[in-house]
Amino acid sequence: MTSEIKEGFMPFKGYKTYYRIVEGKDGGKVPLLLLHGGPGSTHNTLEVLDDIAAKTGRTLVYYDQIGCGLSSIPDDHPELYSKETWCQELEELRHYLNLTEIHLLGHSWGGMLAITYLSDCNPKGLKSVVLSSTLPSVSLWAREAHRLIKDTLPLEDQEAIAKAEQSQDWADPAYQKANELFVRKHIGGPWGPNDPACLTRPKTLGKKAYEVAWGPNEYNPLGNLSDWEYLEKMRKWNLPVLMTDGANDESTPYINQQMFNAVKGAEWHIFEFSRHMSYVEEHEEYVKVVTEFLAKND
Repeated sequence: MTSEIKEGFMPFKGYKTYYRIVEGKDGGKVPLLLLHGGPGSTHNTLEVLDDIAAKTGRTLVYYDQIGCGLSSIPDDHPELYSKETWCQELEELRHYLNLTEIHLLGHSWGGMLAITYLSDCNPKGLKSVVLSSTLPSVSLWAREAHRLIKDTLPLEDQEAIAKAEQSQDWADPAYQKANELFVRKHIGGPWGPNDPACLTRPKTLGKKAYEVAWGPNEYNPLGNLSDWEYLEKMRKWNLPVLMTDGANDESTPYINQQMFNAVKGAEWHIFEFSRHMSYVEEHEEYVKVVTEFLAKND
């Protein structure tokens, strides 16, 4: 099957939100709306999932959240970079594109956005949610990230990170080297010319959005999401949920175990050979797991 791609912009708060629709050929399947990570990482890498539309006929909808990518980047109004803004944007996009029924897939921060949306906004028409390498609790995430630093990085890198955390000097070359090692061990990359183009093409990252909402790095959540704690709210959910993570993921199996225990009837799949981007690193298996889950919940 071939799929038609449509792109456009939605007016939002005096700015604009970019969206990208991969039209599936099976109108009987509920569309899948995908939420990218970051905050500020753009939808680009998720495009490897286009073949869900090609293989199954299901329509996919991507967008760049305000603050990054092809959407507006109002860095002069950093107060916009909040969970409330991004939830409102998600709800307005659904109305703008007439997405009355959807499956929702959120990766990393996108999973946090999905959790916030489900827990706080009482959305209608959600058939299921896929929580891909995400978290239910910022404090839990920070503890697990520091455990990974201790368990998987050389002592000199552990010390460089600890020193930067104490001094708040994130420009220190020793810290930057250690942080890069953490990224390579538990997140992703480096990508090269033999990888899908969506992984390597230039993109505008939302650096300000990331720093304002999250912080200076993955393991120091010092931004306005620092008190984001949703595990108890997730216990009240009543819809089909699939949780996924990689065995070497910063979204550790321990983090996912807490979500799995909290959400009644949830399913959980660990990708044995993946870091944070299992949709890339075990692509075929990821597509199989997700498409089977969606099919039984249409």
